[in-house]
Amino acid sequence: MLAFFRNLFTTKEKTSPEDPMKKFLIVGLGNIGPKYEHTRHNIGFKVVDAFAKAQQTSFETEKLGDIAKTKVKGKTVILLKPNTYMNLSGKAIRYWLQQEKIPVENLLVITDDLNLEFGTIRVKMKGSDGGHNGLKDTQLQLNTTKYNRFRFGISDSFSKGRQVDYVLGEWTANEEAALPERLDMACEVISSFVTAGINNTMNNYNGK
Repeated sequence: MLAFFRNLFTTKEKTSPEDPMKKFLIVGLGNIGPKYEHTRHNIGFKVVDAFAKAQQTSFETEKLGDIAKTKVKGKTVILLKPNTYMNLSGKAIRYWLQQEKIPVENLLVITDDLNLEFGTIRVKMKGSDGGHNGLKDTQLQLNTTKYNRFRFGISDSFSKGRQVDYVLGEWTANEEAALPERLDMACEVISSFVTAGINNTMNNYNGK
């Protein structure tokens, strides 16, 4: 009889689905290929790469993007780098939310922001796309502006008519030197989002 109950509970534990509220999708936006690897527009990729390295996990190419999985304090964290190029980022985000059955409130999208000084962090629960094509497509595909986003400042130090060249340009030597510390802070933001929630993360990291 004791063995029967032991088997019953063991079977239940093996087959019970993971609580969807304990799964998170962290998306870094960027463009694929060596041409874009070190550009300002690819800071989203750079942040999730840094987090994956800190967690000692690696990416594998799957449908619509590169995926890495890890655990943070018992919670499953799925990192996504869409391979759809920036303008179609939402397609990959929607697919992986559905594939992993992750609620939209457990989504965090990381992107560059021209309106913030270099390295400045701003986490928000909703908002406009701000002219960012990756966020524009995400809003279109999810049919909502209410999703969490993490904006990483790249500043607006470009002359009139040079915005595209600036965004798709590489970091200056000074920015490169400052990036490691900023990436460490960005990794803290991700961990905080997963373990402490969006409100605590906004309170503790916005403006840093």
